[in-house]
Amino acid sequence: MRKQITAARLFCTAMLVAGIATASFVPAASAHTGEWAKFNNCPSKTAGVEKCLQAVVSKGEVILGKKKVPVVNPQTLQGGLTAPVGGFRSMVAATNGETLTKTSQPVPGGLAGIINCKEISNFLVRIGCETVFENGLTGLNATLELAKPASEVKVNELNLAFEEGPALVLPVKVHLENPLLGSACYIGSSGTPLLWNLTTGTTSPPAGTAPITGSGGAAEFKEEGLILQINGADLVENNWAAPTASGCGGAIVELILDPIINSEIGLPSAAGKNVANLTNTISLATAAAVNAH
Repeated sequence: MRKQITAARLFCTAMLVAGIATASFVPAASAHTGEWAKFNNCPSKTAGVEKCLQAVVSKGEVILGKKKVPVVNPQTLQGGLTAPVGGFRSMVAATNGETLTKTSQPVPGGLAGIINCKEISNFLVRIGCETVFENGLTGLNATLELAKPASEVKVNELNLAFEEGPALVLPVKVHLENPLLGSACYIGSSGTPLLWNLTTGTTSPPAGTAPITGSGGAAEFKEEGLILQINGADLVENNWAAPTASGCGGAIVELILDPIINSEIGLPSAAGKNVANLTNTISLATAAAVNAH
């Protein structure tokens, strides 16, 4: 049974389902300004695209095993949305190729919080590690990236508004970045993604793990009601697993560094041991409205 909702949220939901506006528009140039500029990378003229979406994560945190990484740099999910199938719309990739922007977040404690060079038995790897540390390059960044094509990202507007069920299905991987780790150090991959079924409602984690609750945020209409902006939407998920890290250091070195990183982060990490808690500003408009502005 659906929870009771306010009249404002019901109105918001009706507008989402109706497509915000149903009037006909004359297509215009794709370089938008003002409030419409947020949709500059939406493939609004691509066949099958009904809506444009931009979701900016401004704060929150990701807990991966034993490591907590706060969101300090805004990250954007953007692109088009197809007609719903079973309640879920599929994303269509952003025109600039950045459906999910590759925004780095600093990992508290840096590399020193994960790797102790003196504990590395391999002489050459230990020297390389110490060289990095001696040069002061101990910072460690974590960058969330899509692990699947944009079409694997799903959005359910009803669940978003009613605060129940998955509102955003997001398959991701985490890129760990430091000169010592090389360019291919990842947690998750296209074959084994971190699969987030993010909700604005209450999660259903495994037994023994407390559920967490998100929020549908507050609706605001802009540009004479043609743009729906949802402020403070908290999307949460704590029923996802994380595989081991791989590719850290490259070639033979990863055989040494991967186990160290996995041990210190606590990977693999089972469902219920990890958390995604992301506060978003979400903007939606019909493709027709975007084309007209």
